[in-house]
Amino acid sequence: MTMKLFLYDTLSGEKLEFTPLNAGKVTMYLCGPTVYNYAHIGNARPAVVFDLLGRLLRQKYELIFARNITDVDDKINAAAIESNKSIGEITEVYIEAYNTDMAAIGVKSPDIEPRATEHIGEMIVMIERLIDAGNAYQAQDHVLFEVSTYKDYGSLSKRDVSEMMAGARVEVASYKRSPQDFILWKPSTPELPGWDSPWGRGRPGWHLECSAMIKKHLGTTIDIHAGGQDLIFPHHENEIAQSTCIHQGETFSRYWLHNGFLSIDNTKMSKSLGNVSLVRDLLKDHPGEVIRLALLTAHYRQPLEWSSKTLITAKKMLDRIYGALRDIQVSPEKITSTKVPNIILEALSNDLNTPMAMAEVFSLAKKLNKTLDNNEREEIAAQIYASGKILGLFEKDANEWFSQVTQCKYSEEEIENLMAQREEARLIKDFNTADKIRDQLLNEGINIEDTSVGIRWHFDK
Repeated sequence: MTMKLFLYDTLSGEKLEFTPLNAGKVTMYLCGPTVYNYAHIGNARPAVVFDLLGRLLRQKYELIFARNITDVDDKINAAAIESNKSIGEITEVYIEAYNTDMAAIGVKSPDIEPRATEHIGEMIVMIERLIDAGNAYQAQDHVLFEVSTYKDYGSLSKRDVSEMMAGARVEVASYKRSPQDFILWKPSTPELPGWDSPWGRGRPGWHLECSAMIKKHLGTTIDIHAGGQDLIFPHHENEIAQSTCIHQGETFSRYWLHNGFLSIDNTKMSKSLGNVSLVRDLLKDHPGEVIRLALLTAHYRQPLEWSSKTLITAKKMLDRIYGALRDIQVSPEKITSTKVPNIILEALSNDLNTPMAMAEVFSLAKKLNKTLDNNEREEIAAQIYASGKILGLFEKDANEWFSQVTQCKYSEEEIENLMAQREEARLIKDFNTADKIRDQLLNEGINIEDTSVGIRWHFDK
């Protein structure tokens, strides 16, 4: 990939040309899951979006991609106490489940998957440096970052510190000098997990965890820091403040990327509202590629309305692509050697414009359905498959794709026989019978298409 890449940077509020700090090499960090429960579809959106960005970056650069695991947290502690298990027993179950579910929707493993509990020593050193520099203070067995000591606080979220009130995640307590000050270290009671520190037995604040893992694995300054829009404030704002102060003003991340919210019936997904869809439950009824494409149908920075219709639409889109690819044999070597069409790379290089990229894939499929030249058909099919390597789609054999639908009462052989009967009826101009057979198939979710190479069918359910 030689074309320029443009990404929308939340900090500057502009779409910027991407250039890595070190030529040919990119460092990227994504805030990963807090592992106290199974991943829901909202958790899956950043995983899929930034997996796509990682695939795109690897076309041109050497990428070191880290996605962390938050394995110490008040929600994890509560789950451990409720189940009478250690936090390690809780987190191991959900780490494995998260990675399994993400793999099922085409998310590749990161290069590095650091866990917060493995970096307590690094966090303690960071806190000591912040105290020595006058950016943090100890109060009632807590250590807090003093926001007023960092003049650029609020730059990422475009907030004025002087006008800030304590937010939902900002704990207002007597030991704080200011409501905006945030916790770096807090004490642990005997029943809670804790580690020895100069400030007593305790555990780290959530914001500090990411700063410590980034510093250890990716360095002082990274190229891309990514996450959901809900993390801009206070999490990412706090990361910037503490990391910048620890490193004497050096840039923490050169580009900040955030995906938009996912909602159900125009309402943000929330456990309290009972509208959470778990990825593993969705996978029981939908192929992983359907879920992945559904998450990519809207531009990543825009809100995504999630519903059964979203999944049905994604399934129909994939059926159309796989329908065009069916019966065309393309060798893995051919796919590997085939370049992704520039027009698709241009769409993705324009701030991951997946709707435009998919529109171009459909143009290829339409062209594929029209041509009779076998060499051209193989070349177009190879281009679609090569594009899928970046998009994380079209990774199944086309015939296998259609055979995986089992809800239809007809076998594939019975469908072919009905198709043959319909064609016979059409040839003798018995259109009434032909229409009845078409309706019969449509009732089972089988759509019929006339193409340049004959009549084909595929499932719409």
